[in-house]
Amino acid sequence: MYHSILVALENSPTDKAILDYVRPLARLTGASLILTHVADGHVARNLDQLNLDESDEIRKDRAYLEEQRRLFESEGFTVTAILAFGDPPKQLVEVAEKSQCDLIAMSTHGHRFVGDLIFGSVASAVRHLTDIPVLMVPAKKHHRSSAT
Repeated sequence: MYHSILVALENSPTDKAILDYVRPLARLTGASLILTHVADGHVARNLDQLNLDESDEIRKDRAYLEEQRRLFESEGFTVTAILAFGDPPKQLVEVAEKSQCDLIAMSTHGHRFVGDLIFGSVASAVRHLTDIPVLMVPAKKHHRSSAT
């Protein structure tokens, strides 16, 4: 069913939800994975236009993607890691379309209407920008128990 799945990563604990979900899906379907993170800070958005050096954030994002790529490859998956720059929804869709993905998989923060207005919603924007099916997996909320 799926041949190529773009997995949108944030380089945050939220990624665990989508990585745990997509692993058995890709194994079941034999799909290759395209792990993608979009750096969207000032340097990332202006890297080429202003001939800037990569920021520490970009270097950390690249290292994180490579770490995830190596992990999935060690588990037998066919994986590509892509670090894109700019507007996350637009870049994710562009990478997915250029890579001929048949699924975009991403974690969501679980914001509802007001939260989306305040924080924006990459997942919502992605689903409106493409005809590629989008799988959205809610990130698990971590509750700290207070020691008394």
